[in-house]
Amino acid sequence: MKAVVIHQTGDPEVLRIEEMERPEPSDGEVLIRVRAASVNPIDWKQRRGIDEEALPAILGVDVSGTVEVSRADAFAEGDDVFGYAGSGAYAEFATSPTGIVAKKPDAVSHEQAAAIPVAGLTAWQALFDMAALERGQTALVAGAAGGVGHFAVQFARVAGARVIGTGSTRNRDFVLGLGAGEYVDYTQQDVAEAVSAVDVAFDTVGGATTESLVPTLREGGILITTANAPPTEGARRVGARAELVQVGPNPEQLARVAGLLAAGDVRVEVAEVLPLEEVRRAHELSESGHTRGKIVLRVES
Repeated sequence: MKAVVIHQTGDPEVLRIEEMERPEPSDGEVLIRVRAASVNPIDWKQRRGIDEEALPAILGVDVSGTVEVSRADAFAEGDDVFGYAGSGAYAEFATSPTGIVAKKPDAVSHEQAAAIPVAGLTAWQALFDMAALERGQTALVAGAAGGVGHFAVQFARVAGARVIGTGSTRNRDFVLGLGAGEYVDYTQQDVAEAVSAVDVAFDTVGGATTESLVPTLREGGILITTANAPPTEGARRVGARAELVQVGPNPEQLARVAGLLAAGDVRVEVAEVLPLEEVRRAHELSESGHTRGKIVLRVES
């Protein structure tokens, strides 16, 4: 099979397309003919060597495709599935245990489905599993136009929360169109001066942004970050708490998110769909930090 392989860590130039042996599923696994994979920060962090990875390695977590071989009762050959790839998604074939994939609704394309798993579940688990966001509460989403952020805005809106998004000037209309009731342009104003007494502050940006959200919290509120060590001391001083979200596979949640897409309650923003051969450009775009929504790789096999 054709796959994107790294033999060493470094810049996007280390990404190489090679012929590899097709993986074989074990008991309780499926072999997926990959139709699409999406790019996540964890992918280029592994490519850089930030996270330890045995080399050579096939990168990629998010996958959508068709079951080629099933060694599990829950799935049959020909089923369209999406979720987490166990053996690397940047390839024509990938194996996955059945506990980390779900059936793809017909109304959701492979490109859309591939954009859901990591970003969608990060937003879902942060807002609902960790923050227990409820109708009538206020959620502040920093980086609201990004892969995780644009899901978070919509999930919070569907849950009946008041949603405030932050981002640059060019993303104002996009984020308001997702259902945010208010928008803070960080190039024009300080979020801590514009927003106060939020129940949930969700940081998808990191860096100085994480600390800047602490003053926006109400007493008893929570700040959840995807990117930085949580500012626990700062949050404690305002009577709140801060935590780091560590997303995990959950097929039931995958199915719920896909159902929201299929029903038209939520949409996924795919910034660009590139062929697997343009994986280096896909990483460059994702790593720039200025992409709206998700970058998807189309795999033709």
